[in-house]
Amino acid sequence: MDRSTASRLRLLELAALVAVGGFAGATFRYVLSLVLPGLAGTFAANVLGCLALGFLASEADLHGVLSEETSVVLGTGFLSSFTTYSTFALETVQSTPAIGLGYVVASYAAGFTAVLAGRRAAGALWGGSR
Repeated sequence: MDRSTASRLRLLELAALVAVGGFAGATFRYVLSLVLPGLAGTFAANVLGCLALGFLASEADLHGVLSEETSVVLGTGFLSSFTTYSTFALETVQSTPAIGLGYVVASYAAGFTAVLAGRRAAGALWGGSR
């Protein structure tokens, strides 16, 4: 097999992993929306996604313990489908101004805090942080 064919096959393999992760993430997001409808479900999905992505990014970037395949299936696939910026934006616009503003502030504060918590958890797991 020549280099060009191997490269195309690798790209297809990674795309398939994104699709599998995306299917799982979208399914989990749907189930979460049944359990926690509306703002609460969107908030929970986005904050949990931030926590998980903070952990995964730290694992992949700082500690190098995750394979490219794992990062792609979980980060690009699962978490990209599980979290939902478009629903966050729509629900914000559909809320009253006071609730919308509170929702935006709470979502960003909790999201950034969750990313930092995920990074700290990864650092603690592997004996160091950045």
